[in-house]
Amino acid sequence: MQLPDYEGAGIVNLLSSIITGLDGEPTGYAPCNDLPSAELSDHRNVVLIVLDGLGYEFLMRQDHGRFFRQHLRGRLTTVFPSTTASAVTSFLTGLAPQQHGLTGWHMYFKELGAVLSVLPGVPRLGGLPLGKCSIDVKTFFGHVPIFDRIPLPSYIVSPSRIAHSDFNLAHQGRAELRDFDTLEEFLGVIAGTLRKNPHRKFIYGYWPELDHIGHESGSASAEIEQHLAELDGAFEAFLGNIAGTDTLLIIAADHGQIDSDATRTVELEDHPELNECLILPLCGERRVAYCYVKPGETQRFERYVQDNLTSFLEMHRSWDLLASGWFGPGEPHPRLAERIGDYTLIMKENYVIKDWLPGERQYRQIGVHGGMSPEEMFVPLIVAAV
Repeated sequence: MQLPDYEGAGIVNLLSSIITGLDGEPTGYAPCNDLPSAELSDHRNVVLIVLDGLGYEFLMRQDHGRFFRQHLRGRLTTVFPSTTASAVTSFLTGLAPQQHGLTGWHMYFKELGAVLSVLPGVPRLGGLPLGKCSIDVKTFFGHVPIFDRIPLPSYIVSPSRIAHSDFNLAHQGRAELRDFDTLEEFLGVIAGTLRKNPHRKFIYGYWPELDHIGHESGSASAEIEQHLAELDGAFEAFLGNIAGTDTLLIIAADHGQIDSDATRTVELEDHPELNECLILPLCGERRVAYCYVKPGETQRFERYVQDNLTSFLEMHRSWDLLASGWFGPGEPHPRLAERIGDYTLIMKENYVIKDWLPGERQYRQIGVHGGMSPEEMFVPLIVAAV
C-alpha cells in the first residue's frame, strides 16, 4: 500500500505552493518539494490543469505522452481515498479530506439522513440534487475555495455538463466560470482568457475524459492510448499558442487507475451474513468501502471478514485510519468520523467490492480507483513555462 504524502510530495502541497506563490492565504500545509512557491511568483499567469485519471505509473508505461514526460517535474501522491470526490475537492480547497470532509463517491450524510452520490449531489438511488431541495450548497459543504484565498482574478474552466452543478457552484467562490464541450474548446478558452486579460491571473481547468475512457475500456486499451496521444499533442500545441504570455503551466491529476474485472469482484449479495451486519449500504468506493455496522454485530462482522475475505481485502477500524493521519494531518472536519463508518475495507491487488440497491442500474468498470496501489496513488507533476 502507498500511503498519501501530506508533508511535501502530495497534491495538497502542490496547492500550498500555488496559493502562497500567488500571495494567497496559507492553508497550513508545507509547500511542494518539486515546485517551490517562489517559482510561481516569477510568472504573471498560473494555469493549473487537472487531467482526471492520469496516473504517474500509467504515463510512464505508455509509448505516447512525449510532451508530458518532457516536462515531467516529478510525481506526487493523491489523497486518501484516491478518488475524484476527495481529490478534486482538495484541488478546489487546498485541503486534505481530514479538513474538507468528503471521503468518496457514495457518502452517508447524517445531517440529511441519506447516502448521496457526492459530486452530482443526489441520493444514491436517484432524486433531486441538493440545490433543488432548498439547500444552500455553499453553506452545506462549508468550504473556502482556493479562489477566495488568492487575491487575483481567477477562472474555472469546466465541462458544460458539470459546470453548473451544485458541487461546482459550491466551490466557485469569486472565480469566473467558463465552460466548454470539446478538447479544442477547452484549451481555446484558456488561451483566450490568457490573451484577452492583461492582469495577473490564476486559471483552473478540469478535463474528465481520460478517467471516463479508463472506466469504460481500461488503462491498457487502444482507446485510452489514443486519447493520451491526443492530449499530448494538444497540450504541446497549446504551449506554443500561449507563448509570450508569461504563463506557468502546471498539469497534475486527481488519481490514477488500476484495471479489474468480474473475477476480482466481491459482490455483497454473495455474502448475506456480512450484509446482515450492516445498517447502511456500503459507502465510499469499490476499492475502499466504509461499513456501518449494526449495534451488537461488531464481533460477528469482524469474524466473518477475517474468516472469509482476508484474501481480498484488509479490514481497518475507521477511527484508527483517522487517528493515523490517512485522511490528512491536523484537526478533522467535525463530521469526518460520521462519514467513514465503523470499518474501512481496503481492497488488495486489483479486487473491488460492490453492492447494489433495489432498482439501481448495475454497471461494470474496468479501470477503477480509490485504493492504495501505486497505480492509483501516484500522479504526475508536469510543469512548463512560456
